[in-house]
Amino acid sequence: MAQLYWQTVGDGKQDLVLLHGWGLNAQVWQTLIPRIASQFRIHLVDLPGYGRSQNFSPMNIQSMAETLWAQAPKNAIWLGWSLGGLVASRIALDHSKEVKGLITVASSPCFGAEDNWAGIKPDVLLNFEKQLSADFQRTVERFLALQTLGTESARDDARTLKSVVLAQPIPTVDVLNAGLESLRTEDLREELKNLAIPFLRIYGYLDGLVPRKIVGILDEMYPESKSVMIRQSAHAPFISHPDEFSKYLIEFSNQLDKP
Repeated sequence: MAQLYWQTVGDGKQDLVLLHGWGLNAQVWQTLIPRIASQFRIHLVDLPGYGRSQNFSPMNIQSMAETLWAQAPKNAIWLGWSLGGLVASRIALDHSKEVKGLITVASSPCFGAEDNWAGIKPDVLLNFEKQLSADFQRTVERFLALQTLGTESARDDARTLKSVVLAQPIPTVDVLNAGLESLRTEDLREELKNLAIPFLRIYGYLDGLVPRKIVGILDEMYPESKSVMIRQSAHAPFISHPDEFSKYLIEFSNQLDKP
């Protein structure tokens, strides 16, 4: 029977659930943990089919959200990076009375590019889907390299991401393709206009997958939310700038506790 990998660490009182991005697993948060462990009770989860959460069939965003929610703590802050941002957003939308706050990192409510909407061109994601079957490891490595492009620490950051992938069981091609399909087709833009809980969006200025030009658009769409731009980072700001990133998480959590 399939089981979620779910580890809890930290000494804080506030529950914080961390959801990783496409192709990766919860090990991606290791540099962050020592910086925030005194502030949070941190829940490290491998999404269904990824890392140590093996034997799950390929899932869409809704199914992933339902699977996670079945064993999730109530009144937690949910943080999702990239693809994980879609899952965290879905959970916040479906269970807003039992979620304390939502943080999305280098994520978009709609990753696919459209007219007047910056994102990843659909043919790029379709090509990745085709290439996965032909050359699995090279395709994943190319996608990881895209996530760090342009930063001063790009080579080291890409190496970190690659080591995270290789350290745990590799997702199947079907699971990875389902993730790419979600990135290509999921659209939460309208639903998130009605989100009634605190919402923080963190971006990397150099991100090539979630272009910075959408930040201002989302600021207008979600005026009750707050956005933060980390200037010298790309798609993985918590790896390239862990201290600055941690500061924003702690500030957000502290604001929630103010009367």
